[in-house]
Amino acid sequence: MDDRPSFVFSSESVTEGHPDKVCDQIADAVLDAVLSKEAQLESEGYVSGDGQRAELARVRSAIEVMATEGQVFLAGEMRTQAYIDIDSVVREVVRDIGYVDPDLGFHCRSIGITNSVHEQSADIAQGVDESFEAQHERVADDPYGLIGAGDQGMVFGYACTETPTLMPLPIFLAHRLAEQLTTVRKDGTLAYLRPDGKVQVGVLYEDGRPQRVVNVLVSTQHAEGVSIEGQMRADLEKQVIAPIFERYGVVWKGADVYVNPTGRFVLGGPAGDTGLTGRKIIVDTYGGMARHGGGAFSGKDCTKVDRSASYAARWVAKNVVAAGLAERCEIQVSYGIGMAEPLSLMVEAFGTNTVSAQRLEAAVRTVFDLRPAALIDALDLRRPLFRSTSNYGHFGRELAEFTWEARDKVQALTDAV
Repeated sequence: MDDRPSFVFSSESVTEGHPDKVCDQIADAVLDAVLSKEAQLESEGYVSGDGQRAELARVRSAIEVMATEGQVFLAGEMRTQAYIDIDSVVREVVRDIGYVDPDLGFHCRSIGITNSVHEQSADIAQGVDESFEAQHERVADDPYGLIGAGDQGMVFGYACTETPTLMPLPIFLAHRLAEQLTTVRKDGTLAYLRPDGKVQVGVLYEDGRPQRVVNVLVSTQHAEGVSIEGQMRADLEKQVIAPIFERYGVVWKGADVYVNPTGRFVLGGPAGDTGLTGRKIIVDTYGGMARHGGGAFSGKDCTKVDRSASYAARWVAKNVVAAGLAERCEIQVSYGIGMAEPLSLMVEAFGTNTVSAQRLEAAVRTVFDLRPAALIDALDLRRPLFRSTSNYGHFGRELAEFTWEARDKVQALTDAV
């Protein structure tokens, strides 16, 4: 446990109308559309004019998006036999988020869209299609050894016992508040709210354990003429903050609550602040409670290990904690571009492990195959599920499609130690 007697730890989340999240959603919606279409073409036996058969396993994607006042720009690389109407995908995402008012400066029908997506580099593709091990005849009859990582780098996964979903409490609460902020906007409960918003939660820890919420900050876009202190503060406490904290039994009596500290937030979204993919990597993961390898997620297909292996590392850490082998667990895995075998694996339990560190790491190595092709199959990551990940955290939401949140290796880990 932490050796400090007490401290406050804060994490933030953002709503789906935040400019950076607009970009993440667009990137993942494009990826999902390509995966859906490629799967359809594969089932129909489609072969292109140059003899290339449609095949879901060959899809590659690395899409970046920028959004600003009245404009969306897409760039990046893709390999697919599918054709999709990217403009329609972008407009649908922006419409779903709620940018349907021309006065917001960013409107689903009137935005200009610039598409500069091009074909993936063959130099990168060759290392994924045929791994370093395969090229150097180091692979026997093992299909998982034939596919290399789509990039080099390291990833982290984390889990702890602070919440039912085994996530740190500050980021868990921030996400739930941000979700609720969107819910009361979309269902008309607080119809004066607009799509852009941010939430931050500070939690007091004593002897390494969360005790109570000490401060909450909500900044949300709103209609002209709304009084922050006269109306919005009371509405948010009643409709957003109290329901979430009461639902999860969180103590927040006496907490400092701040609502729109600047006093006004009418101009927001991409019209007020340019958005980019990949700028909310801490929001997307553990709110700063765990380390981060630096790679963003949205717009990337499953061969990009900074996404898929981060999901797998969360899967490992969560099962370790769920099995009672540690109260906190952080996993680091590193990869070389084009290489199937991970370069390193670290299991850190921060002194909370209930078996020796050596036995714990040996059990993880026995139970989990973290080669890219193996983890892609284990987590079924070639499905068009990625837009659903792009808001309110890639981790800690126990949805059926979030296979990396499953506690399906608890018995195997228990047996292995």
